[in-house]
Amino acid sequence: MEALKQGVDALFILLGAVMVLAMHAGFAFLELGTVRRKNQVNALVKILVDFSVSTVVYFAVGYGVAYGTHFFVSAEVLAAQNGYELVKFFFLLTFAAAIPAIISGGIAERSKFWPQLIATAVIVGFVYPFFEGIVWNQHFGIQAWLKATTGAEFHDFAGSVVVHAVGGWIALPAVLLLGARSNRYRKDGGMSAHPPSSIPFLALGAWILTVGWFGFNVMSAQTLDKISGLVAVNSLMAMVGGTLAALVLGKNDPGFVHNGPLAGLVAVCAGSDLMHPLGALTVGAIAGAIFVSMFTLTQNKWKIDDVLGVWPLHGLCGTWGGVAAGIFGSKALGGLGGVSLGAQLAGTGLGVAWAALGGALVYGALKASMGLRLSPEEEYDGADLSIHKISSTSPDREINW
Repeated sequence: MEALKQGVDALFILLGAVMVLAMHAGFAFLELGTVRRKNQVNALVKILVDFSVSTVVYFAVGYGVAYGTHFFVSAEVLAAQNGYELVKFFFLLTFAAAIPAIISGGIAERSKFWPQLIATAVIVGFVYPFFEGIVWNQHFGIQAWLKATTGAEFHDFAGSVVVHAVGGWIALPAVLLLGARSNRYRKDGGMSAHPPSSIPFLALGAWILTVGWFGFNVMSAQTLDKISGLVAVNSLMAMVGGTLAALVLGKNDPGFVHNGPLAGLVAVCAGSDLMHPLGALTVGAIAGAIFVSMFTLTQNKWKIDDVLGVWPLHGLCGTWGGVAAGIFGSKALGGLGGVSLGAQLAGTGLGVAWAALGGALVYGALKASMGLRLSPEEEYDGADLSIHKISSTSPDREINW
């Protein structure tokens, strides 16, 4: 029976890893559908190459930073327990690789290719796993101190803060350091709208992300005996709450409607194992409202050209999710309890501060040493032609011998 349990657990977390791996296709198509046509190929290439760099760096360095172990042993050792530790790495890698995928959407259409890959290596190798180890592996005694001080550890079941808030708050300084796309904001106060190039591709990306998210959240149990239908239904309720709020506040705009479920799912990750489904619905609806209002504010009032709105979507909705777990996870609001609002505020604040600092240092250093931005001519031509020497809309050509 023990051997059977080991095999089932390995299969369980492997299926979760595959579902979250599929989410990276969602990131790619969400970005492809949002950016202009001359940057579509670049969106697809960035997500795949960022994932590949993340895999190598997290295998060699990042996983060790977070969990204090490594894979530089014989294959015989790695194959123990049906290779469970290896597929656990695979699962957690897909979380780590979401960080550069998140950042990619914010800096789209004007960022250089190779400096971003260097940033990916540093972020996945150190910045992200450093905080991951604090929250999910008890590093530096911070969780123990929070429990002694507030009565509970910082609770982040599936990464509202560890993954999403960290990714969004790393992206913010990158977006600010890059500056807005050319001709986005005029000196007289006018703005040039850059509408999505393909609503169908944007919608496809949102749907792939939404489906994969049930692996992201449910499989965060990591072993089959800890699986909870509560996590699945709370994820569902938050998703629809975010969608409906974005529909109403976004005035039927399809871009808002398809980002609404993502906002709800970002926010519910932290407390999806604790909340009542009605609490999850409320958390998701508030997240949808946060995204619509803050995306509009950052783009139109503050003139921050965050192309996919990754700071409002992941940064702010992830921050809300960390706090919401302390509110709606409490027994007073129908949750399971065992969580402290004080610990949630402290843990969320630490994650936000670390991510913003890390993003500013990494992208600030790259801007000073290599530059982050394409030249005006390259940006005008588009990243597809400038970086990859091809266009997604190349005309058919007859071959003449």
